[in-house]
Amino acid sequence: MKLGIFAKTFEGTDPATVLNAVAAAGYGAAQYNMACSGLPSMPDAISDAEAQAVADAADATGVEIVAVSGTYNMIHPDRAVREAGHRRLEVLAAQARRMGTDLITLCTGTRDAKDQWKEHPDNDTPEAWQDLLEAMRIAITIADRHDVTLGIEPELANVINSAEKAARLIAEMGSERIRIVLDPANLFEVAPVEEQRRIVSGAVDLMADRISMAHAKDRTPEGGFTTAGKGVLDYAHYLGCLKAIGFQGSLVTHGLSAGEAAGVATFLTGALAEGVR
Repeated sequence: MKLGIFAKTFEGTDPATVLNAVAAAGYGAAQYNMACSGLPSMPDAISDAEAQAVADAADATGVEIVAVSGTYNMIHPDRAVREAGHRRLEVLAAQARRMGTDLITLCTGTRDAKDQWKEHPDNDTPEAWQDLLEAMRIAITIADRHDVTLGIEPELANVINSAEKAARLIAEMGSERIRIVLDPANLFEVAPVEEQRRIVSGAVDLMADRISMAHAKDRTPEGGFTTAGKGVLDYAHYLGCLKAIGFQGSLVTHGLSAGEAAGVATFLTGALAEGVR
């Protein structure tokens, strides 16, 4: 597995500055965000020159662009907001390969109108599911047009809040364009170690053939998020599960400060060497 980090962890509005910081902290890969190019995360336009600058910086620093963030609320209660997200996804998809990646990460969304990462009771309704299917059909059409893949991530606060729902979506859509971004810290809040291991093992086994990228952050004993290696997540078990399915993608950390990045790289390097199932 190649060790990566969210590029947005580091300050900077040009790709060379940001990717130099990624490399200096000990990472060989990055999940890019257009904010690192001085643009909105989901821009209305990306020029060829702006996209090429990302690829050039990646070549110069030796940092692989393994994904680009394309998150918008796919089941926002306002259809106009969803449609704006689709238009911006097309912009991103049209330039992703020029930047050096074919994976765009999505947010399957929430009925919360203000925060796409906030849980809402209507997320589990049949109407929300149908809106997601509609949004995914549009996204898949865009992905087909530009030959990219779409990474969905099971998250407790979103409509796809479990591995089982992710598998259901994949089955209903019937497209190889849908890939999985797996973050075990998004699969539970508070759980005894044995239950945590069961949840993580089950998710990895269920989605094994679709996992394109793994994320790395952690949970506090109280259920909050924290930096990888500073919480209760059993990293040896998690990474052992990924090794057991032959996962060869990138392990990308996020939810940390720039000052913590080098220490997390050291922790994850050690955890990768020790991971057992």
